[in-house]
Amino acid sequence: MSEDSTPPHRHIRSFVLRQGRTTEAQREALERDWPRYGLDWPRPAADPREWFAQPLPVVMEIGFGNGEALTAAAAADPVRNYLGIEVHRPGVGRLLRELNARGIDNVRVISHDAVEVLRDAILPGTLDEVRLYFPDPWHKTRHHKRRIVQAPFVELVASSLRTGGRFHLATDWEPYAQWMREMLDSSPLLRNTSLDDGFVPRPQGRIETHFERRGRRLGHGVWDLVYVRR
Repeated sequence: MSEDSTPPHRHIRSFVLRQGRTTEAQREALERDWPRYGLDWPRPAADPREWFAQPLPVVMEIGFGNGEALTAAAAADPVRNYLGIEVHRPGVGRLLRELNARGIDNVRVISHDAVEVLRDAILPGTLDEVRLYFPDPWHKTRHHKRRIVQAPFVELVASSLRTGGRFHLATDWEPYAQWMREMLDSSPLLRNTSLDDGFVPRPQGRIETHFERRGRRLGHGVWDLVYVRR
């Protein structure tokens, strides 16, 4: 991952690198399918529609994990393109393997920090939607500064969206849900779509993942927020 040798300050990253074991099948998929689905970094700033076979509206999912939600969304929504951002190689390999097996072609992947992708590779006003599902909540107060959802990140996402574009977030940690709402409500570029408490029922485009089902069995709640670019 590229870094300036003497950065002026430390910026918030979209991840913490905890690489798990990459299986043989995932390694094979990374080698075989990356040329079809992968987008190498760095990239010049562009309208991301140019990166796909068809110039359709683009949905970005930040930190797609094992790709379960991204695969389901892309398969169910062929009239839009999907750009997945993930730095963990096992998850990328698993996604590539599934995309190839199912013949899904409206997905492209960048394996790099999402903050830098948004800042350096995405032209303003070119994304149809940004999705951020279950980011690390950094529970301890002293670690809150590491949360990806901070005011500068919110403005970066908002500026990348077209007018009317959506920013959809989900978390299973209620204090982080309230934090997200405070950060997004303070943005002059975004409007909360909720008509009551700031949260919305799980939208149809977001499947209930294995991770989420396990959390519900443990008694965890889930909070979805959907904002629209003014």
